[in-house]
Amino acid sequence: MTDALPPISQGRGLARSKGALAGLKVIDLTRVLGGPYCTMILGDHGAEIIKLEPPQGDEVRDWGPPFLDGDASYFIGVNRNKQSVGLDLAKPAGRAVLLRLLESADILVENFKPGSMEKWGLGYEEVLSKTFPRLIHCRVSGFGATGPLGGAPGYDAIVQAVVGLMSINGTATSGPTRMGTPIVDLGTGLYSAIAILMAVNERHGSGLGQYLDMTLHDCGMALLHPHAANHLLNGKRPVATGNPHPNLAPYATFKTKTCDIFMGVGNDSAFRKLCEFLGMPEVAKDPLFATNGARVTNREALTKLLDDRFATEDGFELCPRMLAAGLPAGPVTHVDQALAAEHTAHREMVTELGDFRALGTPIKMSRTPGGTRSAPPKFGQNTASVLAANGFSAEEIAQLQADGIVMDKRRG
Repeated sequence: MTDALPPISQGRGLARSKGALAGLKVIDLTRVLGGPYCTMILGDHGAEIIKLEPPQGDEVRDWGPPFLDGDASYFIGVNRNKQSVGLDLAKPAGRAVLLRLLESADILVENFKPGSMEKWGLGYEEVLSKTFPRLIHCRVSGFGATGPLGGAPGYDAIVQAVVGLMSINGTATSGPTRMGTPIVDLGTGLYSAIAILMAVNERHGSGLGQYLDMTLHDCGMALLHPHAANHLLNGKRPVATGNPHPNLAPYATFKTKTCDIFMGVGNDSAFRKLCEFLGMPEVAKDPLFATNGARVTNREALTKLLDDRFATEDGFELCPRMLAAGLPAGPVTHVDQALAAEHTAHREMVTELGDFRALGTPIKMSRTPGGTRSAPPKFGQNTASVLAANGFSAEEIAQLQADGIVMDKRRG
């Protein structure tokens, strides 16, 4: 027996095994980003993901341009390795279909407004835990169901503002700035995947599933290190510092004659090594810069010294020499340059399958490597095949389609 899979097709970053999560079945009721990102991680590593989309479809199919065959890049980037079924949960017959699909499922992931599942008679405590005791139900919401903000809608940028992430991003002159990637949504997807795997592991012993209450609020706050740790220790309000690290120096961008570079020095010995490399060993002996605490206090003077030293250097040539000397540094590149870099290709961090191209999985496993098995599905592409595989007869499927309960075309 082997876990190896035959080649799917020509491409990059493709799955080469059944995956570490093969055998797990996930019913995915999520839309937009945090939930779909979570389920894509599980699907990359072998879990069967059945994405149940509302009649109008996941709205991020329309969040473009750019588009590929009618679907926006925003959808394409987080929905590979899934099957799509169009299902109207607003109708009792649609909820009956969901319950039948849950009979053989391990995990349910949804991001409806808190209270929606309960309103439909599908609450975890009242119904799902009793009907499917092994089911792991992961709810992703903005702020949870209770508390002062309970039930409030959650959007990445709003949560960035509320939990303090915006206040520490940007510079003293720019003011609070939204982070350039939807870090709260992505972080919530990551934390949710971790929570699900913890629950799966615990179930091996208890035989029971459980409810996972995942919120953008909590996950956004969990990303506040080291600023929260600093405040909880010294009581001072953290402020935006731009590129420099609040606790380390030098750890920032510096200008060269060809490009900006980012350089990080994590301890005093590394600083001495840097000064030797730059031909200025006396700086490391100066009491103003000899310790990290002194360098943070005298950051402005140190930055001036280093900017003057780097002004004549070619940053693209300098960084490889610094790395070879054991000094962490890299040129500040644009996204297109990073995606086209040789090391990106070596690490298979751009995956390709036919016309489909996206970021690859960062989780590299030796025996059960994950990757792309299928491109993101068109809306309802798998409606009939998924239902048939889950015990629905051809007559039942035809009737459900005729009644508008399941569909393979989006409603306007």
